[in-house]
Amino acid sequence: MTFSQDTQKKEGYFLSQVHQPFFTLGIVNAIVMMLLFALSYKGVLHLSIATPFFHVYSLIFIVFTNVFTGFLFTTYPKYCGMRDVQKPYYLKVFYTNLIGIILFFIGSFVSLYLTVLAMLIIAMGNYLIVKKLNFLFTKSEAANLEDPFWILRAFRFGLYGNILMMLSVFIPLIEKFAISFSFYMFLIFLTFSVGQRMIPFFSHSMEPKDERFVSAVFILLFVKTLLSTFNSHEYIKIAEIILDVLLGFYLLGEFLSWKMLDKNAYAIIWVLHLGLFWLPLAFFIDALALSAELIQDTNFVFLGMHLLALGFLTTILIGFGTRVTYGHSNQPPNATTFDKALFLSTQLVVISRFLYSLNLGYGWGLNFLFDISFSLWVLLFMVWSSKFLPILIRGKK
Repeated sequence: MTFSQDTQKKEGYFLSQVHQPFFTLGIVNAIVMMLLFALSYKGVLHLSIATPFFHVYSLIFIVFTNVFTGFLFTTYPKYCGMRDVQKPYYLKVFYTNLIGIILFFIGSFVSLYLTVLAMLIIAMGNYLIVKKLNFLFTKSEAANLEDPFWILRAFRFGLYGNILMMLSVFIPLIEKFAISFSFYMFLIFLTFSVGQRMIPFFSHSMEPKDERFVSAVFILLFVKTLLSTFNSHEYIKIAEIILDVLLGFYLLGEFLSWKMLDKNAYAIIWVLHLGLFWLPLAFFIDALALSAELIQDTNFVFLGMHLLALGFLTTILIGFGTRVTYGHSNQPPNATTFDKALFLSTQLVVISRFLYSLNLGYGWGLNFLFDISFSLWVLLFMVWSSKFLPILIRGKK
């Protein structure tokens, strides 16, 4: 076989299953975008947009959105009883996202306007995703479409959030709302919507769910979005604290009622359980942090958001990504010792970021905790990549 034929074969495999290019795009950018953010945060690099904005936008719409796209383009058609997303369509989405990401990377160094153009192209990719999910949903004849309905709604909110983030570059007054909306109504609600369907299924839980559960969480997260946007006022912050506690207890009670916890379950299932239970735990800790901010007149710099993004979201996505990669490469989807160490490392990232927030709030002067936190994040995804990118690109050896 010639070199060109071998290269063509590898490229053909890489693009042959929908999850592979999107997982690769998300994981590679988890490393690249975090490095750029860290170097900008420490003053080594100067970006064309504000460093916090770069951090939020790149993680939500470049890292996590691509990983979710790979997962949902694989599973959403099955939810709807429809045929798989065809290769020409998912390649159109992939290349749109890829062009937008490359321009975003370049624009972050050279021009604010090029960065905004990149955001517009990434939003076009989001639109194509929503368009396909909407087509599958509306054409479906499946008996139960409740979960697909909420997943579609979450991705629509992601498109709206992307547009809001883009507009906030020119209208700073809406930036805080745009960030809260994109984070809670897209990222967290989408992860929750997928998790509450898939994790009980993987755990073989047959317990009935409260029919109002997802819609109630949707409403509560929308209220959380509004409260977190305007929580500079004391009474609004108190209301947010109360909401966090209520939401935490509501989620915890429902999760426990599913009776999923089994000491004999595969390790990868326990990882997904850990990620799921981080959701109520993060809201409880957020309530404590907001209370401390109110009483002690300090600021923990988005502690609750980071616990949700790292403890809940990242743990679940690493778990789903590992399971899907194994399953679609004809390997047993069971966590190895290597994988268990990887999942443990995810929790070290959570703890280090938690300590850094406390450091900022209490002025300990331990700013090296930031270096530890972002280094652990980068190392986590580099190690994950060392094992799973070859599988995504070339297939099982």
